[in-house]
Amino acid sequence: MPDARPLVQEITGFVHRHFLLMLVGAYLLAAVLPQPGLWLQHVQFGRVRWPDGSTVNISLSFLMLSLLLFNAGQGIKAQELAGLWRRPAVIVIAVIANMAVPILLVLGFSGLFQLWHNTDELENLLTGLALIVSMPVAGSSAAWSQNANGNLSLSLGLIFLSTVLSPFTTPLLLNLFGCLTTGEYSEDLHELAAQGTHAFLALGVVLPSVLGMLVYFLRGEEKTAALRPQLRLISFLLLLLLNYANAAASLPQAIANPDLDFLAFVLGTAIFLCLSAFGAGWLIARLLRASRSDQASLMFGLGMNNNGTGLVLAASALSDHPAVLLPVIFYTLVQQVVAATVDWKLFRPNGTLPVAPAPCPDPAPEPVD
Repeated sequence: MPDARPLVQEITGFVHRHFLLMLVGAYLLAAVLPQPGLWLQHVQFGRVRWPDGSTVNISLSFLMLSLLLFNAGQGIKAQELAGLWRRPAVIVIAVIANMAVPILLVLGFSGLFQLWHNTDELENLLTGLALIVSMPVAGSSAAWSQNANGNLSLSLGLIFLSTVLSPFTTPLLLNLFGCLTTGEYSEDLHELAAQGTHAFLALGVVLPSVLGMLVYFLRGEEKTAALRPQLRLISFLLLLLLNYANAAASLPQAIANPDLDFLAFVLGTAIFLCLSAFGAGWLIARLLRASRSDQASLMFGLGMNNNGTGLVLAASALSDHPAVLLPVIFYTLVQQVVAATVDWKLFRPNGTLPVAPAPCPDPAPEPVD
């Protein structure tokens, strides 16, 4: 049998170099041809009941996300994992900042927000921001961090801790924003806070990441390295499919009968919030005198939130307010663009253009052409 590994490596390298363009293409395709993406989101395999009585729908998107994080978990380096627990303050500070920075920004600019001419649009924006802020760190942050030669174990640690704490932090933050909003928006946020997302996050994020780490340690680096090209290619495809499916559920709604001044208001707020979050990661790294690899993990970890869960919550609990989806949609797009820009400006050697966020960890990353 001919060896297919060189072909897989060549295909993976091509996708790696052109992934950002492919990602933009996936968003455009979702806007003009959303039906396949909607079908992907609606494929269901059953439900899992959590001990507290809550249930998790095992969908195709859920399984793709789990496999993506399982692959990422196989790149944990033993020395990084050991170093992580020698500096637990870095993770604790980062998780606190991930919640505190956007809240402080919203509170600080609440006076300016009140100047907006349309109260209902402002309530939609604040409710959407609540969904963004209350979500744990995005799984894709580990992919971008790895692509920038970041500390992958720190990235997964941020994902893990923020997810484990989400049953407590998410209701707290939703209730806080419920106090900032009024009327039906406030009632919906308080009601949403009571539902929780802990079962979904535990099964879809924490468990596959831990299993990936376990498989890596049991199998060893040599055997894992032999499979790495295949794992990376699978994860690239999963990232494209997940982004397309999520965009298919949201972008067509965002471009239908657009209110241009409101869209500009939402987009500007999303950009400002995302840049501030990335900037907070940079500042924390400077204050803690963290290494360059830790700096990458902190910036991508603080700047990127798990907005897929936020969209699911909004679609189920806030369906009577479709405009609430817009801030979440915009932030999802903005955080990818900002991540690519940060990767390009701060972590690309000699100013080379950004390439794909390598979703499968690679201890010896390929040089960027």
